[in-house]
Amino acid sequence: MEPVTERDIRSSFVNCSKGDAKRLPVPKDLDERPWADLDFLGWSDLSLPGRGYLVVPRDDRLVGVALRYATGGTGRAQMCTICLTTHTGGGVSLMTAHKAGESGRRGNSVGTYMCTDLACSLYARNKKRPALGSRYREDLTPEEKIERVRDNLNTFLAKLYA
Repeated sequence: MEPVTERDIRSSFVNCSKGDAKRLPVPKDLDERPWADLDFLGWSDLSLPGRGYLVVPRDDRLVGVALRYATGGTGRAQMCTICLTTHTGGGVSLMTAHKAGESGRRGNSVGTYMCTDLACSLYARNKKRPALGSRYREDLTPEEKIERVRDNLNTFLAKLYA
């Protein structure tokens, strides 16, 4: 992923109002992010537990998505549907997002199970390991794992517009 600015981030959101996008917290450490290892920018709202955000390069533009998730976790091991990393406790959450457009304004939403820390790109590249979970041994190359993350994320994003 190419580095992005706060302005890029705020103008990318497709499932919240411009006012909400203007008020949401943007990471202060954008200059320190490992951009070459990221397929998307993901972060949690530290002031509002249970809120997270994704900014994904897609079709020559950025797509920003506001997410909600339950905090606390189940205590059971769960697998992220984006990077296929297994976490225990609250390491995976059902991330829900209002759909884009009129459908979202009517309250329709979509969801997927994702790493709560939104670090799927780093898990797929073995740059980060889950605290108590694991990654299944696979015969895929790192490039194939990265492509799977992108494909799974694009499948989720496509549901925002369906």
